[in-house]
Amino acid sequence: KSMFTGQERFFFFPAIKATFYYVAVSVPLGIVFSFFVAVLLNQKVRGLGLFRSIFYLPVVIPLASTTLIWIWILQPNFGIANYLLQSVGLPPSTFLSSDTTFIPTLILFSIWLCGSTIIIFLAGLQSIPSHLYESIEIDGGNSWHKMLYVTIPLSSSVIFMNTVIGFINALQTFVQPTLMGGTAGTTTAGATGGPDLSGFLYVLYIFQSAFRFSRMGAASAAAVILIIVSIVLTYLIFKFSKSMVYYEGDGKNK
Repeated sequence: KSMFTGQERFFFFPAIKATFYYVAVSVPLGIVFSFFVAVLLNQKVRGLGLFRSIFYLPVVIPLASTTLIWIWILQPNFGIANYLLQSVGLPPSTFLSSDTTFIPTLILFSIWLCGSTIIIFLAGLQSIPSHLYESIEIDGGNSWHKMLYVTIPLSSSVIFMNTVIGFINALQTFVQPTLMGGTAGTTTAGATGGPDLSGFLYVLYIFQSAFRFSRMGAASAAAVILIIVSIVLTYLIFKFSKSMVYYEGDGKNK
């Protein structure tokens, strides 16, 4: 009850708002970006192994180390990101120092970490029979027809799986806002998550409630809510995507 009406609401509702914003934007963008990159990496070009390694490398590096590297890159005064922006005539960005750019920066970082999703998409693309593309070519189709009538339909099950995993992982985001928010500071004493709690995501709220403020009851209740939301969201995704997902050998999709 205190989460909705008591002192907890000053942290609970900002956490809900920030998490909804982050999940609603980062997951669709991550899926689209990963699928597009996987299609490019599925082409026969020189140095393909190198390109695949480059996109998967951020996943191999420990998340905390990658986050610290990004904090250095996005530092407003001497970071390389603002240096590159100014070198091409663009104004510098506040990145982690403003409540309007903190979540977009987290979203950009989440796209950087899409290596596992790209690999899964790539495995799905390589399982598509080549004779289907040849049939499109014989019928006079182009690359767009291949994408629309072969690649996307036969990758729908992989898109579905990555979407479910993406939503669940996004709801549990913790390391990035903890480290990045701690460097940016906040106007609320005793909490991290960026300026004015702009990046105070839900799992960070659970952690702060339990281990900083010793409110184990509120943290436990919030954790149960997170589990319920994850289950309901997964169920809704299963329900509304059932007719749009193709599974090979399933007679209902023929």
